[in-house]
Amino acid sequence: MRLFHITAIDNLPAIFQQGALLCKQQSQAAGINYQSIAHAGAQGIRSAKAVIDPPGGRIHDYVPFYFAPRSPMLMAIHGGKVAGCSYRQDDIVHFELLVRVVVQHTQDFVFFDRNATKVYSQAYTDPHQLKDVIDWQLLTEPPQLDGFCKYFSDKPEPAKYTDRLEKRQAEFLVKHQVPLAWFTRLGVINDTKAEQVRALISQFGLNLPVAVMPDWYFTGQ
Repeated sequence: MRLFHITAIDNLPAIFQQGALLCKQQSQAAGINYQSIAHAGAQGIRSAKAVIDPPGGRIHDYVPFYFAPRSPMLMAIHGGKVAGCSYRQDDIVHFELLVRVVVQHTQDFVFFDRNATKVYSQAYTDPHQLKDVIDWQLLTEPPQLDGFCKYFSDKPEPAKYTDRLEKRQAEFLVKHQVPLAWFTRLGVINDTKAEQVRALISQFGLNLPVAVMPDWYFTGQ
């Protein structure tokens, strides 16, 4: 199973300097001012919402991941629907991570069956439950792009699509930070952005593969 985290390419120098993706709480404590690509209202909910204990804490104590790329959040960014965010999808990079790598290194994670900000979202900590509580049929049904369904909008019919958007935003949260060494690769929209990211990786002396992955973006497929 793959996981995906998105951020602005402008944030990469700070991330590479830390050697890890930091949770919101840790980055703020360290005085790191990442460029935000998130809805302010949702961030307020995430800063206050407690996570089941163990592993405990609040959502902002965790690094968030989706189970699929080409997310509704990316569409909102690209459509200019995130207040205060001037970035578009070309400016965004995906960090790809495997669930099994997380499980090998830590037990401090939790996952939700849908968008974690929803009051009725359900939280789990047993990785064996991933196959049952995440709606893989919705995430992977045809037509696919890189193995994931091209569509995620809600529809009144059939009934399985009434909350498809929330389920596409199911989350896997890793507590505190995720070292760069855990990641499989970084995905960008085109060759120009790949060159930019590779130059930054070289500058910091890191070993991170970069792939041009148009299927992770809204490019008219």
